[in-house]
Amino acid sequence: MRILFVTATRIGDAVLSTGLLDHLLRAHPGAAVTIACGPAAAGVFAACPNAERVIALPKQRFGLHWLSLWRAVAATRWDIAVDLRGSALTHMIRAGERHVMRGGRKAGHRIAQLGAVLGLDPPPLPVAWTRPADDARAAALLPPGAPVIGLGPTANWPGKVWDANRFVALFDRLAAADGPLPGARAAVFAGPGEAERALAAPVLAALPRSRTIDLAGTLTLPEAAAALARCSLYVGNDSGLMHLAAAAGAPTLGLFGPSPPEDYAPVGRRAAFVRTKETVHELVATPGYDHRTTGSLMGSLTVEVAFAGAVALLARVAAPQAAQ
Repeated sequence: MRILFVTATRIGDAVLSTGLLDHLLRAHPGAAVTIACGPAAAGVFAACPNAERVIALPKQRFGLHWLSLWRAVAATRWDIAVDLRGSALTHMIRAGERHVMRGGRKAGHRIAQLGAVLGLDPPPLPVAWTRPADDARAAALLPPGAPVIGLGPTANWPGKVWDANRFVALFDRLAAADGPLPGARAAVFAGPGEAERALAAPVLAALPRSRTIDLAGTLTLPEAAAALARCSLYVGNDSGLMHLAAAAGAPTLGLFGPSPPEDYAPVGRRAAFVRTKETVHELVATPGYDHRTTGSLMGSLTVEVAFAGAVALLARVAAPQAAQ
């Protein structure tokens, strides 16, 4: 059996789609899967079981990337074709089953919209695939000992970026002698590229060096997933890394402001979010707002609110363990 799975350009959306692909692989053991996604998201699927091919599909002018993809897949007869990009591709190839996610803004969380493509309610939760080599590298970088608090101070645009000083203050409170994770180490995560590294730099500079693990832009996505799985807590801006942390099983607290948690909050049994006092609509209605130039809109999200959210999440995660 052969499955074609066409998914997102961005890392976060790609991570959210992994539950759907995992469902297909479990329903059809031994099926060979070809995945098409954006170049940035390709690493999400690098360790996917039975992945015969991962096609990184950079966008081209006039939609020519779809022609490139058609050329790559048209010679195969697919048993199942899933298109989460709402293109016409699946109707131009030979396929037994076709499942297409239609475009346009829809109400509700993205994960529910993905599940609806296959008629799944509740929708399957995202997963994070790793290989033994990824797990081994994570174990070497984050050896057993004091708990690790993962910090994700970056995002794909400035409006979603929480202040670096607040990240540091939050870590100090969480790792204090009377905090929920006393003596914890900090692991700072960021995506590849100089821009992400620059966003993480103030946090790295302010944290205690002897207790800080610099992972900003140094890991592949499967390695990052393996490292995140070893964290006692992850706190980060709304980003692909936040979704990867939740998929990896780390207790994950997402920080939200000008992006709607109703649509994109981290999902899973060990995930939660906190948000600014203002709603998304109030934030973007600010006079002079321009998503291309406006800086952080996260100012009303205080350290106290984030700390309370982290404490509540850790207590919720610990409750089932205490009952065993």
